[in-house]
Amino acid sequence: MPDQPIRIVIADDHRLFAESVALSLETDRRLEVVGFARDGVEAVELARRLRPDVILMDLQMPHLDGVEATRRIRRVFPEVRVVAMSGAAPDGFVERAWEAGAVCFVGKDRAVAELAEAVVRAAAAGKPLGLRLLRSASLRTLELRPTG
Repeated sequence: MPDQPIRIVIADDHRLFAESVALSLETDRRLEVVGFARDGVEAVELARRLRPDVILMDLQMPHLDGVEATRRIRRVFPEVRVVAMSGAAPDGFVERAWEAGAVCFVGKDRAVAELAEAVVRAAAAGKPLGLRLLRSASLRTLELRPTG
């Protein structure tokens, strides 16, 4: 286990969801939620101010969507890992998030244990993790794997 917990910002416009995820993730001593963003603009600002290890980024948010927020964050702070998430991403959104710099995608319908493991693996990656979309109608199943 690392000396310091993995610092996480949760960017999601549904506060109840974000706070529920935070409560669940913080049962894992490896993880610490340090901030919440209600939209992509706030996510970019919190990345600048807090310098988290990982941002859990909802892809569909007001003012600035998660894809563009990911692009801006990764351009300025390449060390910050972004884990994209969505309940129902429109066609192409997951691929656009990957192209913007997200290291993986986790559907909001997945178990918290899977989300926690995605965060740990994303934070531990010395280089971006590959994202392989296992084609399914629901976009629920994605696999992390080293690239290169």
